[in-house]
Amino acid sequence: MLRRLDLPSHPDLLVGTATSDDAAVWRLDADRALVFTADFITPIVDDPRAWGHIAAANAVSDVYAMGGRPILGLNLVGWNTEELGTEVLLSVLQGAGDAATEGGWVTVGGHTVEDPEPKFGLAVIGEVHPDRILTNAGLRPGDALVLTKALGAGVVATALKAGKASDDVVAAAAASMTRLNREAASHAVAAGATGATDVTGFGLLGHLRSMAEASHVDVDLTAADVPVLPGVPDLVAEGLVPGGTRRNLAWAGERVEVDGVEDSVVLVLADAQTSGGLLFGAEPAAADVAVAALRASGHAAAVIGTVTEGRGTIRIC
Repeated sequence: MLRRLDLPSHPDLLVGTATSDDAAVWRLDADRALVFTADFITPIVDDPRAWGHIAAANAVSDVYAMGGRPILGLNLVGWNTEELGTEVLLSVLQGAGDAATEGGWVTVGGHTVEDPEPKFGLAVIGEVHPDRILTNAGLRPGDALVLTKALGAGVVATALKAGKASDDVVAAAAASMTRLNREAASHAVAAGATGATDVTGFGLLGHLRSMAEASHVDVDLTAADVPVLPGVPDLVAEGLVPGGTRRNLAWAGERVEVDGVEDSVVLVLADAQTSGGLLFGAEPAAADVAVAALRASGHAAAVIGTVTEGRGTIRIC
């Protein structure tokens, strides 16, 4: 949620969260605020250029989730030079550059350290209008709930590490993860959304619990309407589920009521995502317009539920 700090020397310092206290906002004046965030990940696909693209898309996602646009990035690199050399790192940086070109921000250097396990991401500065910041405390009773990407990236990544994910399944997941949330953010703002988050490591249910509690609302979620990546149900049936997904479900499950939905389906709803879509609430007609526009541009967007008055309960049917 967005909160003002009582710091006499900095009366306009705002600290906000799009997901889990990992983004801050600094008000510059009546029309401008800066968003600060950082994120990095270990390799999630075999192709280093795709990994760089995914990591960059993942890092800037908090800016989009707050209704802003990224303007500046710094590379954050942990690298095992002895084993991986520099050519692979160059491919990773090129992938991040692909994302920056698409998103319109500039990446200017960064910092690299030796690390036995490679890691890559960005520190990001973005901008947003102070009066149009989307927060995870902004859901309103009567909102339709929109999800802009399909779930299941965590399951696919786990299957890939086990050598059990087909090329088609991996390609679909990679295409989803490299897609920026730029258009999703634009349509969320145009739809009049006030509450939004990006779906990442806490999974849909984890982030939705946080939003529902912060917004003091309940959510009715229609499981059949939630988009899921190709092949994911079969992989879940094989037991290829990340440990983080199960932990998400255990935590979110404290506030979840399930009516007639299979356990395997609920598990996907908690799947730990990398570079997932946006989750936002909007007036139903505006939500339908946003979903139609996003689908026309290739997003797997859908209205997945409704928001009602309450105290943070998620009802899945």
